[in-house]
Amino acid sequence: MGTKTKKLVLPEVKKLPSRFRNALGKYRIAVTKSCNNCGLCVTLCPYGVFKAGSRKPRVAADHLCLGFPCSKNDFHCVSRCPEKAIHLSLNPSFEVLGDRRWSADLLASTWHMAETGEIPYQGLNYRTGNSGGGFDKLRFIFPKGKGLKISDDKISTAIELNHSGDSRPGVEIPVPFYLGGMSFGSVSIVTMLSRVKAAAALKTFCCTGEGGYPEELIPYDDHIITQVATGLFGVREETLKRVRIVEFKYAQGAKPGLGGHLLGDKVTPRVAKMREAVTGSALFSPFPFHSVYSVEDHKKHVDWIKETNPKALVSVKVSTPTDVDMVAVGSYYAGAHIIQLDGSYGGTGAAPDIAKKNIAMPIEYAVPKVHKFLTEEGIRDKITIIASGGIRSAYDMAKAIALGADGVCLGTADLVALECIRCHHCESGRGCARGIATTDDQLTNLMELDWATQRIVNMYLTWRRQLIAILKRMGMKSVKELVGRFDVIGHLDYIRQEEIEGELEL
Repeated sequence: MGTKTKKLVLPEVKKLPSRFRNALGKYRIAVTKSCNNCGLCVTLCPYGVFKAGSRKPRVAADHLCLGFPCSKNDFHCVSRCPEKAIHLSLNPSFEVLGDRRWSADLLASTWHMAETGEIPYQGLNYRTGNSGGGFDKLRFIFPKGKGLKISDDKISTAIELNHSGDSRPGVEIPVPFYLGGMSFGSVSIVTMLSRVKAAAALKTFCCTGEGGYPEELIPYDDHIITQVATGLFGVREETLKRVRIVEFKYAQGAKPGLGGHLLGDKVTPRVAKMREAVTGSALFSPFPFHSVYSVEDHKKHVDWIKETNPKALVSVKVSTPTDVDMVAVGSYYAGAHIIQLDGSYGGTGAAPDIAKKNIAMPIEYAVPKVHKFLTEEGIRDKITIIASGGIRSAYDMAKAIALGADGVCLGTADLVALECIRCHHCESGRGCARGIATTDDQLTNLMELDWATQRIVNMYLTWRRQLIAILKRMGMKSVKELVGRFDVIGHLDYIRQEEIEGELEL
C-alpha cells in the first residue's frame, strides 16, 4: 500500500475443504447395497463427489454434486450406474438453512467460494438473496456488446482512502473493501486473528471493533483499524499510535441509538481484563458519546486522534438516519478522511430484534443520498465514502459503488466463509456451535487459524474476479469509474427485463 503504483501481488487460492465430516449441500446422494463396486462413478464424476471404498464407493463430497441438471451430461452417475445403485435427492437440511437475506443458496455459494476459490457451478444463486427488497431488487444494466477484451491485470480495483489533500499519508488499498469491526469478546480470538491475517494478505485493513487490541494483532499493525467507541473499551494511547487508521464508532446501523451490547456469558476473564470490566457482567456501551453534541465537539474528537497519531487517517462510522447527508458533511468539516455509512442490515448478534432493520435507513437509500449531497456541496472528491450494512456478495459490493460509495466494509460474509449457518445465537457464549462467534475455549478450538485465514482469502479473491468481470462488461478499466454511475443500475420494479443483459459468465 502507498501512493506509488506497484505491481499487484495478491495471495494464491488454496483449496480447503469443510472442517466438518459432512459439508452441507443442496443435494443428498445415496449408494445402495446393490452397488457392485465397479468404480464407474468414481472415474466419471469430474467434481470429486465419490471416493473409492472397500465395498462400495464412498460419497465424499455431495455438496460438490451438480445435482439434477447433471442428467444432460455424459458423466451423469445416476443414469450411467450399471446397477442403478445411485439415488439423488434434495437435502432437507439445506432447505431450512438461512433466512430471506442470507438464503440457503447464498450461504452455500459463499462456502463454495471459500473452499475452492471458484464461482459455484451447482446452479446456486450467488448474486442475490431472497429478501424481496434492497440489493436483491437491483440489477446492472450492461451495455450492448462484449465489453473490454483485455486481461484482468489491466483492470484496477484499487481505491485511495485519503482524498483530503492534507499532509497525512496517502493510503491506497488494492481492493475496494476492508473488513469491519468485530470485537474480541463478540467473536473468538481465532476468528478475529483470521480476519486480520486475511486483510494483511489482501493488503487491505481489518477493524478491531470496540473490544480492545489483543497482543496477537501487534504483528499486523499496518493493516489494522482500531476503533474508538462510546464505551472506550480497550482504548489506549499506545494502540492509537500503532495503526494507520483510527475509527470513531458513533452508531451501528443495526441498532442506532442503543450503543453496544456484550452479554455476561461472553465476558470471560481475558475479555474482562481487556475491557477493564468484571468477569461475567454484561457490558453496554452508552449512546451517544457524552462528549459530543455538536460538530465542534466532533472536531475536538478528530483533532484528539490527529494529535495522538500524526500519521493516522480518521474514519467516522455512523448509522443512517434520514439526515445522514448532514451528518456526512459535518464529519467532513470536522476533518475526517473516511465516512462509513452503516445501513440497517448490518450484522450484529447482540442487537435486539425490535431494532434490527427497523430504525436506520437501508444502505441503498443512504449512499446515493450522501453522494448527491456532497457532490452538490462541491466536496465529494475530498472524502471517502465507505458503505456497510448488508453487503453479502461481489454483486452487492458493485451495486453499492455504483450508487455512490468509493468502497465497502465487510463483516458477516467473513463469518459465512468460516461456515457460519446463520443460527442467530451470536450473543451467547456457547451459542455458536461452529466456534466462530464465541468466547468458549472448547468451541474456539474447533477452528484452525490457517484454515480460517485461507477460506476468507479464497472468498475475496473470487469476489475480486467477479468485480473485474462486471467492470469489463461495463467498459471500465478502474473501479473508480463505477462510483455514482446510477445509469448502469436499475430497480426491477421500474426496468424491463429485456434491458438487463444476460447473466455474467465468469
